[in-house]
Amino acid sequence: VGSPEVGKIVMETASKTLTPVVLELGGKDPFVICDDCADADLDRISQIALRGVFQSMGQNCAGPERFFVGSQVYEGFLSRIKPLADQLVVGASNNDVHVDCGAVTMGSLSRDRLQGLVDDAVSKGARILSQGKVPPQELEGTSFFPPTVLVDVPMTARIAQEEIFGPIMCVFAPTLNDDDAVAKANACAFGLSSCAFAASTARAKAVASRLKAGMSSVNDLEGTTYLSQSLPFGGVGESGFDKFAGPEGLRGLCLARSCCEDKLGFARTSIPPPLHYPSKGKGQDFAMGLVELFYGDGVAGKVKGIVK
Repeated sequence: VGSPEVGKIVMETASKTLTPVVLELGGKDPFVICDDCADADLDRISQIALRGVFQSMGQNCAGPERFFVGSQVYEGFLSRIKPLADQLVVGASNNDVHVDCGAVTMGSLSRDRLQGLVDDAVSKGARILSQGKVPPQELEGTSFFPPTVLVDVPMTARIAQEEIFGPIMCVFAPTLNDDDAVAKANACAFGLSSCAFAASTARAKAVASRLKAGMSSVNDLEGTTYLSQSLPFGGVGESGFDKFAGPEGLRGLCLARSCCEDKLGFARTSIPPPLHYPSKGKGQDFAMGLVELFYGDGVAGKVKGIVK
């Protein structure tokens, strides 16, 4: 579990002894909102989106990082997100139940990287819709970063491709239709998890099925796939390969062996006389008959094999 860069080093090291590896290398999950959503849908989806982005300060490998919202509901979604995001409070909780967002890991290294992503996006046309309250003076210079909402983010921004792993909601320009949303969602090297929302469950399911990811949720946050430990967890592309959790995850920790034995204990394998060494000249026809018997097309093909 780590970054693609670390995963490649692990693979290179493991290759020297041909040791199999299971890699989960982070993600940049798409969150698609179709334009058939009603106001009540947007009220619910907005809270899900905020929880997905800002819980644990966005430091979740399977968390929404790229929002693709239909043009008909784009402004409605933003109008719900802004007043809520504006009220988010950052700081050390110390049992203060009104603190919404804590610290990010790795101190200034993370803060500078996150700020660099925001600055790059803004320089290329994105807007800062909201930034959470700045920590008190005594917390400045520590591991706190204000929760941020970027909108109208261009696909050319670094934040469109680089994993955020922090408290930044990244909303791209409105999508024209479902095909446009899917195309933009799949225009990324990562492919861990994904989710799609629509008033029509069938529509949300159709969109989710087309997203390039190892996991997907329909009308729910994509991280819900992790809640069921019977489901395999893993991605594609820069997100790694193979699975953990579920039966597939257990098999990934095992050496699978194929083993055959006679089903009837009294039966023993023997080579049919036409195939005995040295050749009696009948082996080829007999072998072809066996092939047609087992793999012939229909009853007629199998009978032909028996006759041969």
